[in-house]
Order: sequence, then C-alpha cells, then structure tokens
Amino acid sequence: MYTEEDVRRLKWQSRRGMLELDVLFVPFVEEAFSDLDEADQDRFVKLLACEDTDLFVWLMEREEPADPDLQRIVRIILDRVQPAKD
Repeated sequence: MYTEEDVRRLKWQSRRGMLELDVLFVPFVEEAFSDLDEADQDRFVKLLACEDTDLFVWLMEREEPADPDLQRIVRIILDRVQPAKD
C-alpha cells in the first residue's frame, strides 16, 4: 500500500522535464494512481524507472514495451487520456 508521502514522491518523479511525459504522468498520479489496484501501482512505479526515451516512444504508441507489466500500465495510462473509439 502506498502512503500519501509515497504518492507525493511519485508525483515529483513524474515530472520528467519532457512536456509530453509530464502532461501524462503528473495528472495520472494526481487523479488515477490511488484508484489502481496495488499490482498496477507497482507497475507504474516500475514504469517510472524507465528511460525517458523509452517512455516517450511507448506513450506516443510508436513501440510497445517488451515487458507485459509495462505494456499493461502504458495501456492504462493511454486509455485514460484517449477518447473511447466507437
């Protein structure tokens, strides 16, 4: 279980200095992280440990992560910000 202090740290770590990542990660931590189950929270923490260049290509959907855990959390983030397709 992640404490409020943990979430504050994650919010800080979500500020990557690359606008495309910041606009996805910071609101995600603020608005959605606490609602994730613990396994998905752990996946998000794992995602934050990745290199910005990898994060960028994954979140811009140019490539998919090889790791299924990272694939899942990337999809959760993208589904949250992309409108549903009819």
